[in-house]
Amino acid sequence: MKVGIVGAGIGGLSLALLLHQRGIAAELWESTSELKPLGVGINLLPHAVKELSELGLLAELARLGIATSSLAYYNKHGQLIWREPRGLDAGYPWPQFSLHRGALQMLLLDAVKQRLGADAVSCGQRAESFEHTPRGARVWLRRKQDGALHAREVDVLVAADGIRSALRSQLYPEDRDPLRYSGRVLWRGATECAPYADGRSMFMAGHPDQKFVAYPISAAAHARGGSEVNWIAELSVPVAPDNDWNRRADKRVFAGAFAGWKWGWIDIPALIEQTEEVYEFPLVDKDPLPRWTFGQFTLLGDAAHPLYPIGSNGSAQAILDARCLADCLHATRGSKDINYALREYEAERLPKTAGILLRNRLNGPEQVMQLAEERAPDGFSNVDDIFAESELAEISVRYKKLAGFDVSSLQAQAAADAARQTRHA
Repeated sequence: MKVGIVGAGIGGLSLALLLHQRGIAAELWESTSELKPLGVGINLLPHAVKELSELGLLAELARLGIATSSLAYYNKHGQLIWREPRGLDAGYPWPQFSLHRGALQMLLLDAVKQRLGADAVSCGQRAESFEHTPRGARVWLRRKQDGALHAREVDVLVAADGIRSALRSQLYPEDRDPLRYSGRVLWRGATECAPYADGRSMFMAGHPDQKFVAYPISAAAHARGGSEVNWIAELSVPVAPDNDWNRRADKRVFAGAFAGWKWGWIDIPALIEQTEEVYEFPLVDKDPLPRWTFGQFTLLGDAAHPLYPIGSNGSAQAILDARCLADCLHATRGSKDINYALREYEAERLPKTAGILLRNRLNGPEQVMQLAEERAPDGFSNVDDIFAESELAEISVRYKKLAGFDVSSLQAQAAADAARQTRHA
């Protein structure tokens, strides 16, 4: 079996490694001429870290990122609404890591080149279309270097080419599958500064129409007593900006809205001011699809289910897609019915990711900030006056169960894995 993967992002690279681990050959085609460590910070939740740990990458993740200790939600006045431990501090069998997205992508890329071979990833190859063949699928690639169009045939073709997937648009044209603008815009940056709290904590403040998120992402900065903080400023903007969804931005557009957000332990205006490069992202997603799989072609990651960046879930769900698809293909290896494996993957992952997508439109676990703003817009003297007993914890647990990372489920997985290894030993 040979699997062709369009897109060498986090989902595509993870799939290649998981397939290789199961003895299945893979080849990747990437549209950019050279993969570079671009982007800002991301969070890897414990269930995604589990999958990368089983690929032998846990030590490298710890070397690069911060093992997140807690997540706290504040209102726009800097008053604490809810704080919960995260990762190992919450009793998970695996950490939660915050790190630079580019650093994670380069880690995965290096692992692919070492394990699959230096030629496993072909850059400067933009996928334009695909067609079914008696054997599997044929993908048409445009070579960036000379503009030549050429074809490659594989048993299974996976589109992991992101929210603007050309192969998804072949099946679902833009006029029937448009980007859905939320009415909000994100501005993102990262800067080195003095640590706040314990140097390993994540916080969110405000409410859906005006929100600020920050978390440290560099183990190296932490080791020298500093902190490289990734931050996100979010505002309600009724009309979507007319631009690409990842461009350099002028801080003056949004910084004034956060001018008074200084709360002793954090100075948000200073954090914004110290940042040299800021990028703008209209908050968009797409409606859930009725199906991903057509013959021996399927979708993965943002190409299948582009999510609002709420709940720290985008990269995690792409990695979980990759694990599920690799397992389904491995289970049918030797069988001629590869399409059954792809439909099994779709049946497992499509409903789960659709549920997360729809819950993220309701602000996911960040509902706690929305409710605090609705119930006490002028602030509160005691948070227990505006929330019923256990209400905040229930919101948090409900989302974790939906997204597959509630602590009891992952503890049970770890125990089952340990028992299985003992039996095999």
